[in-house]
Amino acid sequence: MIIKQQLSASTSLDAWLKHLENLHSREIDMGLGRVRAVAKRLNLPLTFEQRLHQVVVFSGTNGKGSTLALTESLALAQGLSVGSYTSPHFLHFNERIKINGQAVSDATITAAFSRIEAARLTPLEGTISLSYFEFATLAGLLVFQDAGVDLWLLEVGLGGRLDAINIVDADLAVLVTVAQDHAEYLGADLEVIGQEKAGTFRQGRPVVLGSSNLPTSVYNLAEQLDCPVFQLGKDFQRGVEAEGLWVWQGLNSQQQGVNLTQLPNTSLPADNAATAIQALLLLYPNLTEPVIKQGLAKAKLMGRMQREGAWLLDVAHNPEAAHYLAARLAEQGKKKRLGLVGMMADKDIEATLLPLLPWVDAWVVTSLPLPRAAKALKLTALLQTLGAQVLATDLDDQGNLAFATASQALTAGYDEVLVMGSFFTLAQALNQLQKGVV
Repeated sequence: MIIKQQLSASTSLDAWLKHLENLHSREIDMGLGRVRAVAKRLNLPLTFEQRLHQVVVFSGTNGKGSTLALTESLALAQGLSVGSYTSPHFLHFNERIKINGQAVSDATITAAFSRIEAARLTPLEGTISLSYFEFATLAGLLVFQDAGVDLWLLEVGLGGRLDAINIVDADLAVLVTVAQDHAEYLGADLEVIGQEKAGTFRQGRPVVLGSSNLPTSVYNLAEQLDCPVFQLGKDFQRGVEAEGLWVWQGLNSQQQGVNLTQLPNTSLPADNAATAIQALLLLYPNLTEPVIKQGLAKAKLMGRMQREGAWLLDVAHNPEAAHYLAARLAEQGKKKRLGLVGMMADKDIEATLLPLLPWVDAWVVTSLPLPRAAKALKLTALLQTLGAQVLATDLDDQGNLAFATASQALTAGYDEVLVMGSFFTLAQALNQLQKGVV
């Protein structure tokens, strides 16, 4: 017999999250029918006609999180109130729902959860089951609606067309990159993947493409929907300027040319910074050069080229992201570097690790606390097959041995520890670092 837990707005966030983890039969359940039905019960503003605020949706294999973070920083510098919804989180669920760059409180989230639970259990209309991600997404939308923010920035979790985020019509859709990842859900055909990710496009609404090379399916869908397209390398572009600064040329919503000079570099990818500028200029053409410089200078994102002393944390977990990470490591010059890695078994592990091998002298492999995680011994065997040295293999999914081994390496001549491979790998290291072990 299943005893139903009585949950309310005063129930702890941890208890709510445990409830969400066991609420639905499948961790990932693509489709919009259930989540849209609950959203309508909550009277969420899903269509253009129902709202006054602007909505930007970010999709792509890599780079959508950093492009969103850059857009958020630019918008805040402009004086806009901003709600941002991202996933997954590293240490705390609250990281997913932010207002003006700050994670909202437990109480704000549990109040939203309580309303969603009541809506999905409405007796006269029938109970609707929701996945963890769907529940979280509705919470973000409710929080932003209650706060009355000017701009909603929403990051797609998986794909685009069938992702819960896509219940909201985007005033502007950003598609950053298309590459292979999540093959079990999106397939391995880039044309199919592109079509899924472009599923966030809306009739007649602008689309910003953050890559100069995308599958034909993306352009075809934009043409079918009569979307004005702004593409990196064609309609907007960046260039290098002296002393580590860069320039940007693009268009505003009136198709007028905009030229920006002496822009500051960020720790985030330059292409994504250029994409964020173009996206926000289309919605707010009065964005000025000083505001853009201020926004770029303040932009940051946990887990993307994040430096904590001698620790470098980057969430790269697929081949495209790994190639970008390798290029950033090459810019730093040769260092004696240890890699701390744990990955999901459904990733293209070999193709992800290969670009990094020239820049990592030895590895520590950690286990991760998920059924989907690659077995540490298998990951170790693969690295050794590729000719890499493995100093330790941690069979405990808490990662204590892995972290201790990496810490000891820093006292024994290593210059840097690179932590990569999964959000969960970074969460292990961040937890340890926050304890002040190092």
